[in-house]
Amino acid sequence: MDIISPFLVLFLSLAVVRWYTAAKNKKYPPGPPAKPIIGNILKVPGSGAWYTLTDWMKTYGDLIFLHGLGNKVLVVNNFDFINDLFEKRWNNYSDRPKFTVAGELMELERCASPLLPYGPEWREHRKLTHLAINTRTIQNYQVVQEDVAAILNSDLLRSPELFLQHLQLAAGRIVLLVTYGIFAEDIHNSYIVNAEESMKTLGKAMNPGAYLADLIPILKYLPSWVPFQKEVQEGKDKLRRHTELPYLHVKKMMSEGIAPLSFTKDLLSLGNTDPEFDYRGMWVASVMYGAGTETTFATSATFILAMALNPEVQKRAQVEIDTVVGTGRTPTIADASELPYTMAVIKETMRWHPPVPFSVPRRTTQDDIFNGYFIPKDTVVIPNLWAVSRSVENPEQFNPDRYLNKDMSNPIPDPSEWVFGMGRRMCPGRYLAQNSLKAIVTGILSAFDILPPENEFIVPKFKPTHISYPEPFKCRIRPRSQEKEQLIETRMLEVKFT
Repeated sequence: MDIISPFLVLFLSLAVVRWYTAAKNKKYPPGPPAKPIIGNILKVPGSGAWYTLTDWMKTYGDLIFLHGLGNKVLVVNNFDFINDLFEKRWNNYSDRPKFTVAGELMELERCASPLLPYGPEWREHRKLTHLAINTRTIQNYQVVQEDVAAILNSDLLRSPELFLQHLQLAAGRIVLLVTYGIFAEDIHNSYIVNAEESMKTLGKAMNPGAYLADLIPILKYLPSWVPFQKEVQEGKDKLRRHTELPYLHVKKMMSEGIAPLSFTKDLLSLGNTDPEFDYRGMWVASVMYGAGTETTFATSATFILAMALNPEVQKRAQVEIDTVVGTGRTPTIADASELPYTMAVIKETMRWHPPVPFSVPRRTTQDDIFNGYFIPKDTVVIPNLWAVSRSVENPEQFNPDRYLNKDMSNPIPDPSEWVFGMGRRMCPGRYLAQNSLKAIVTGILSAFDILPPENEFIVPKFKPTHISYPEPFKCRIRPRSQEKEQLIETRMLEVKFT
């Protein structure tokens, strides 16, 4: 360490001299006051940074520039600005930053499409995803999603106090079945456990400021016994298990002629002879499974919380479902187009607390001028979706009417247009995820009343992690009637996998 320290000081000193020399005649976006060498970048908290940066909007506006320790970061707090950069200037704003820990040390920048540089390899991954998951093929999985929603209702009927566990299992079941054709008997299923551990590892590694090595890349050369290096190795092992095991399971089932419908089976059935295909396919499936599970759970849990706090919204959605669907069957995904208020409830759930408050950052590949400000090459660009979600009137109020009573003079950004990302790197599984939410939300609203706990108040609190979901809370979930209870049990008899 005695050798590293002088070298580190020299490195940082050169970086700050270079920065101030280059900055002299450039107009950068505003940001907090900066100090020599460390700049202002360390003023951002390591978790839940979206709250701080959204608060800073009052002082600095829609574009906030952070710098220090050789890093340049632009936080974008405005939907139209994000759209202008990622859609209209996609050729400069589609690359990913260098994540020293997640990308380089865990080696995800070589194999996981969310962290791949924008280029030929990323396009190959994207192509494979679109071959198996598109607006046509997702229809094949609607029965699977509806069946899992039916199992979820049965679980909620049996043990409503475990609703968060049931929601997590339902989210895992849907994506595990769609991706690999594997049914998880319970929350302790090894594939679900591996996925949960992997996403926790990845969520921390992608949280800005979580690792000092992301701000000071030279720290990656520290020895393997340093605590964060141990975390890196453990993380690599978890990600390997999460990626390889279910993929190999599908290959085995296919060799035995018993593999059910799944995304991975469709990929392997393409007969691609490219020597890189197997490796790519394995990672494409892994990314879809990992990302889809956590975001579906986060949104479903937020929905339950919102309903417990807003009984009038819940009642209105139930009346709409009863009117359109009737009381003799459970809703289907096909019913969604006839349920505008219920679909607005889903949109408002995503806006009220976005599952990913900070979208995955981009990186500029060349200098740019935007809104009168200079944006240097290699700037990390962070879309602050939390700020976008707060850009409506009374943002803390849960109000689905925002999306029904549209004021064209002041249009509200539809959450489905930004919560899954924007531009060339928008989540390719967004339509599948939306169908999962339609099945889960309409199924629960049709069958249950969601109430706050007796003699207690609910204070909404959320995890300050990359994928943000409610802290554990109590509520009462009970069937709306004996007829609904019977319908839950009858629908369970139709499920094809249990």
